[in-house]
Amino acid sequence: MKFSDIEGHEEVKMRLREMVDNDRLPHALLLHGPSGTGKLKMARALVTYLHCENRTPEGDSCGRCPSCLQHASLNHVDLHFSFPTLKKNSQDPAPSIDYISQWREFLEESPYADFTEWLLKLGKPNGQPVIYVGEGISLGRELSYTARASKHKTAIVWLPERFQDSCANKLLKLIEEPYPDTKIILVSNNSREILPTIFSRLQRIEMKRLSPEETARALAKEYKGFSEEVISDVAEICEGSVLKGKELLEGTSNEKMLNEFMTLMRLAFQRKVGELKQWSENMAGIGREEQMRFLRYFSRMLRENFLMNFGIDELNVMTSKEKSFSKNFSKFVNASNVTNLINEMDRASKDIAGNANAKIVFFDLSLSVIILLRS
Repeated sequence: MKFSDIEGHEEVKMRLREMVDNDRLPHALLLHGPSGTGKLKMARALVTYLHCENRTPEGDSCGRCPSCLQHASLNHVDLHFSFPTLKKNSQDPAPSIDYISQWREFLEESPYADFTEWLLKLGKPNGQPVIYVGEGISLGRELSYTARASKHKTAIVWLPERFQDSCANKLLKLIEEPYPDTKIILVSNNSREILPTIFSRLQRIEMKRLSPEETARALAKEYKGFSEEVISDVAEICEGSVLKGKELLEGTSNEKMLNEFMTLMRLAFQRKVGELKQWSENMAGIGREEQMRFLRYFSRMLRENFLMNFGIDELNVMTSKEKSFSKNFSKFVNASNVTNLINEMDRASKDIAGNANAKIVFFDLSLSVIILLRS
């Protein structure tokens, strides 16, 4: 991975280059920002640049030296990865090394690090992986060894907000008493959930959302079968996240999500409270990560239906099935209720993220939709 493989973030790249070139890279660095902006790619590019034996005048790794080739195949001896895993049994310490083959496949298939894809790699799409204390012990042991092929040994820790408390304490010791040749790069989608004792000891660099132009270029590299116009439209609405753009272009789970959206809206419009209660129970059984994906999709569909009322086709980015449903439904999403409807979806997302009772959250949401669709 090279800096040139990453769209946007030129200021971040410049800052990281200067840190490495001036031998001022901190022993513990946090790259944080929204999902889908390339933070994990940036961490990989940084470590590749740090280890590169023949950096280019343009400030990038050469891509040809033995170190760069090892990084390209995710096999560099002085790079360790830590990431959320699932225990196979109650006694399993679940260190990352046990999942390294799935991790390499994941990075090859999802360079922007789609957490949903990682759940599928782990074999449990409704799972709740964390970084267990066993990983803290394993990482501490690996980093205690002397660097083998380069000046620095490194670790990339993906999603430190998912640290088990006991694991966080292990890492805190590594951060407070670092080995002199060690660099730890942490990559977070939600830095506010990192334990304050760790967060306060990290040097932090924020990676902000990509611009629509940068998002379009990133999507165009990966999806050559789509027209420039379609990619541009998607880039305008995916909030600077390549992952959201990917989901829109691929229609990932959109048909299933559309069916649930249609069910909610039809039952709410008909005020079938008993059936909405059953719908809420069904939604409660699909797992928290999937529930939040559905709610994000519901919010997008509400926005698209509101925009459809303007009669300007260029404003809408929907599949043919979404447009077919929205053609008749959009008139019920108007200026008087669209903001409140989307706010209800956002509130439900926050409640689900906070481990609220999903049955209650979705039933309460459905009752609010009944009232708002009639306003």
